[in-house]
Amino acid sequence: MADYVLNTWYPIAWSRDISYELAKRRIVGKDIVLYRSSTGQVAAHLDVCPHRMAPLSMGRLKGDSIECGYHGMTFDCSGACIRIPGQRIVGSPAVETYPTHENMGLVWIWMGDPAKADTSLVYNLPQYHDPAWSSAEGDALEIGCHYLNLCDNLCDPAHVSFVHLSTLGTPAGEDIPVQMKQTPDGLVTWRWINDSPAIPLFQKFGNFTTNVDRWHYYHYTAPSIAVIDFGSAPTGTGAPEGNRDDCIQIYACHFMTPVDENTTIDHWLHVKNFKADEETNKKLSAEFRVAFNEDKTILEAIHQNEQRSVNPTPVRLAIDASPIRMRKMVEEWIKTERSQGAATIAQPEPSHA
Repeated sequence: MADYVLNTWYPIAWSRDISYELAKRRIVGKDIVLYRSSTGQVAAHLDVCPHRMAPLSMGRLKGDSIECGYHGMTFDCSGACIRIPGQRIVGSPAVETYPTHENMGLVWIWMGDPAKADTSLVYNLPQYHDPAWSSAEGDALEIGCHYLNLCDNLCDPAHVSFVHLSTLGTPAGEDIPVQMKQTPDGLVTWRWINDSPAIPLFQKFGNFTTNVDRWHYYHYTAPSIAVIDFGSAPTGTGAPEGNRDDCIQIYACHFMTPVDENTTIDHWLHVKNFKADEETNKKLSAEFRVAFNEDKTILEAIHQNEQRSVNPTPVRLAIDASPIRMRKMVEEWIKTERSQGAATIAQPEPSHA
């Protein structure tokens, strides 16, 4: 049995990918069927008919309801059964249904107690909606690792100087200490690298002619959101003291879907303090795609070693303070849910893929 935080909003799909047709996704070990109703609302059901456990995603839409493709039992958006062919409805057969909400181009789902599904708790980055900024959606990157391994990576500025030398890092940051503090809903980990060359990404898009002062702030929101605020300003213009009038700044947003113990989907996008045409957005996304695939390669190798117990007691370094605190935070949240009976811990359903 895998343990997950349930009383939280997880991203499950890009809004662009959910329409008036059945779409299947998997999250916290459960298969979910999604569709957009005629009113535009996204409905989400457990992808299992309660009759003989056929996947509802193999059925069809009838109006705003799902008809099971095996014996025709039909369920409305609320999950209630509204038709059983050849007989009247006896009792209250229903399919498990989950609250959804849309923000920042994503469909978010609540897998815990529906009574606690407060939409004001859905993650929101104000700059995403600010007309002075611009955004571009990326991919839904599948990574063959546990989602907390990806969270480790996204609480860790130190790896950038070694993994992302072609895009996001330079050797100048190798020996710069990393700082960390806890926030009400997560952690922030950061470091400044001053009076050094711009990273390759900003050499291409920042037009810097001098050394820069650059920052990386890794904002982690438990249990599966990471937003990296990084940018650069010409050295000596006061960026470390708070003056960012002459800078390039980007928020790299990672909204993670914990699929199961071995798989994570990273829905990523970027929000930046400059306007860009479609071609520039494509080029910038291509650079991020290279960087995030570098993460994918090393995280999948780490996951395979963990599965083989190559090093069951890894050495801990000073740079691990933030990932260690992140994992304790998630563990404490899960324990609190279980002790309070806030929701039944997810029981993984068999995959019907």
